Amino acid sequence: MNLYSEKDKNIRKTWVLFAAFLIFIIGVGWTFGQIYNSSAILIIAVLFSIATSFISYWYSDKIVLAMTRAKPVSRENYRELYNIVENLTIAAGLPMPRVYIVDEEMPNAFATGRNPERAVVAVTRGLVERLDRSEIEGVVAHELSHVGNRDMLVSTMAVVLVGFIAILSDMFLRSMFWGGMSRGSERKGGGQAIFIAIGVILAILAPIAAALIQLAISRRREFLADASGALLTRYPDGLASALEKISQYSKPMAVANNSTAHLWLADPYGKKRSFLAKLFMTHPPIEERIAILRGMKI
Repeated sequence: MNLYSEKDKNIRKTWVLFAAFLIFIIGVGWTFGQIYNSSAILIIAVLFSIATSFISYWYSDKIVLAMTRAKPVSRENYRELYNIVENLTIAAGLPMPRVYIVDEEMPNAFATGRNPERAVVAVTRGLVERLDRSEIEGVVAHELSHVGNRDMLVSTMAVVLVGFIAILSDMFLRSMFWGGMSRGSERKGGGQAIFIAIGVILAILAPIAAALIQLAISRRREFLADASGALLTRYPDGLASALEKISQYSKPMAVANNSTAHLWLADPYGKKRSFLAKLFMTHPPIEERIAILRGMKI
């Protein structure tokens, strides 16, 4: 499997995500403008969507690194990890990414960055301490596959866009308690109730729709990165064994966050998930991933 086989498809996904976000925000802005009887809201929504799209494209990696409290490392202080990343990067034909460490006990990792030239591979302290070399190689190869397949930009952007959608939804629902909609209703009459109802529905459903987008983006790309990473190392058992060890760690990560959960190699919440929360998990079942890796013939 060519590590770049999904590049064009994921570039198209990036622009589709941009367009969908812009259309969604403009639609919400128009609806809120009708509710509040103010065309200025639509103008603000357009400017807001352009600004957040710009931020998500250029700065989403920095936002993610800050949210996960990741710190850069060098060859001097993490020699073996740095050498593993460097060797696999050369084998994959990719530029050397920046390497970061997250001070967490749970073994885990993620990749971020808008392109291979600005890629970041981050691993937790627990991954370095608890996994052997072949397992670390399997994990790093998985993350480099995200870089090679160009799907990390879409995933990283989703963190910012989903977060902004949640903020917008919360702002609207809170405004209901400040009388803003009541004043709009007095000016435009009973028909205003229809727009208010639509606005409430949008505010409630928008975060759910954003979560479903995350699921669609994340689950498929994890299977692809597992396969691509196994082909890169020529040793599927390394990643399979790493996933087994990760699955045995039940304590959730302190930096676990619904916005960034889909970026990690494995669910950062560990086994501490309610039944309802598991329905919205951003990762496929780890047992299924292990079974597929064990069944690969390379």
